[in-house]
Amino acid sequence: MIISRTRGIILCAALLLSAAPAVAQAQALNANEMRGTNLSGQWQSGRGVVTRGNDGKVIFLFGEVQPSVVCSPLQVCDIELQAGEIVRDVLLGDTVRWKVEPATSGAPGGQAIHLIVKPSEAGLVTSMVITTSRRTYHIQLKSHQSQYMARVGFEYPEDVNARFAEISARMEASIVPGAGIAADQLNFAFRMSGSARWRPTRIYSDGQKTYIQFPSSLSGQDAPVLFVVSGGENRIVNYRMNGSMMVVDYYIDHAILVSGVGRQRQKITIRRGG
Repeated sequence: MIISRTRGIILCAALLLSAAPAVAQAQALNANEMRGTNLSGQWQSGRGVVTRGNDGKVIFLFGEVQPSVVCSPLQVCDIELQAGEIVRDVLLGDTVRWKVEPATSGAPGGQAIHLIVKPSEAGLVTSMVITTSRRTYHIQLKSHQSQYMARVGFEYPEDVNARFAEISARMEASIVPGAGIAADQLNFAFRMSGSARWRPTRIYSDGQKTYIQFPSSLSGQDAPVLFVVSGGENRIVNYRMNGSMMVVDYYIDHAILVSGVGRQRQKITIRRGG
């Protein structure tokens, strides 16, 4: 009986020893696997940008690093996603000791999904993947005895870019063509008299040059000739056509635009002042 038991122990030991090389081989990583795990580790352990948002919310910049959210037993961590985002799946590395429950906020049509995360004990570390209609979140979860993040949210690079684009659009909208500066820095106090099919739509000056905007249908060949009235004489000054815009290298007080001859002659008189 003793001999049989001894043989069994020896057989088990032999099996364990024979399996050891296979386990060691499975744990060994080649060069690409080592590089891949190192790159992933840099993203997982990166510090990234963490700021405070409204109502004490901790804000992570989405996609910069893997966010690490700290929770605590008997408390809840509220992870808020982007308004209007639809959650497809929530996957946890540890589904036994971590619980996730959904909640919503906001008006219908623009509701935000909240994931309420609760650990069962302190000292736990796991990962969570959230797939949505817009993106995929990869989050690390840690549990602490007393410290936790009550509210967590994200800042999205595309939202930041959209806000900059909106600001740029507003600034460009305030810039008057030709002068390239804001309208409040220009003088629009010019009066016109006369009639012509090419009558300017507006005239303004930046204090050094005068800009005469013609209808968009005007071609360069049909543009009238500009004369500046000075000392009772009509004088030609330097100007150039930029599309339907006449740029005059002069701050004019009194000028005449003329096209055609005889009965076909058309004239517009321009004077500066109210």
